[in-house]
Amino acid sequence: MESEAQKVARKSGAGKVSSTPRRPSPNQSSVPPGRLLPREFYQTRPEWVAPRLLGKILVHRTQQQVISGRIVEVEAYLGPHNDPPDPAAHAHRGPTPRNLVLFGLAGHAYVYSIYGRYFCLNVSCEAEGLAGCVLLRALEPLSALDTMAANRRLPPGLPRNETSFRQLTSGPSRLCQALGVARLSHNGLDVTHPESPLQIRDDGVAVQKALATPRIGISEAVDWPLRFAIPGNPCVSGPRGLNGKLISVP
Repeated sequence: MESEAQKVARKSGAGKVSSTPRRPSPNQSSVPPGRLLPREFYQTRPEWVAPRLLGKILVHRTQQQVISGRIVEVEAYLGPHNDPPDPAAHAHRGPTPRNLVLFGLAGHAYVYSIYGRYFCLNVSCEAEGLAGCVLLRALEPLSALDTMAANRRLPPGLPRNETSFRQLTSGPSRLCQALGVARLSHNGLDVTHPESPLQIRDDGVAVQKALATPRIGISEAVDWPLRFAIPGNPCVSGPRGLNGKLISVP
């Protein structure tokens, strides 16, 4: 029997999800060291995936270079099957042409726009049809800082310090702008595919503790502790001193 997500895809002709990503150019830059996270990593609940993404490396390969940063802040958004449902999640009312990626295979990029000009990058989680995701909120820049600065319309040659890093990739929209991530180009990409221009990789850096706090910038389920950050990292976005607790990262 056809699922609700399949019905939406068929009727809209949009947002179709495939396990095969759009192919990068053969001249695409090589990826940095580290293990590409497999699909199995994402095929579970987002509140479990989210803290385990801390310390991993988000990579955007372009034809010219590799742009990358270490993930230091994330938020989990639960699927409509959750009890109770997550009213702050885009998927909580079921599949639509906009959110259809979330109802497909785990490990796909879900990119949406805000204010008509900025973007936010999520990775889909859960079994197919359950529609959880993790929002990537902040990175610690690792490579191609001048490209990040140019994308953010900042001067080149920024010093490698706390202030510069926060200007580049602290906050979900800054993150996307710095890495050159946009909905039209990257929504629906399979981040587990070795040829995908968007990947998340594990270089062995272990994050043992995370700060769990309520999510930022939402108006519902405001007290759910589903935001996770590396304690003390200067690139973490949002107001300082948010109430939270330290948790062990599984």
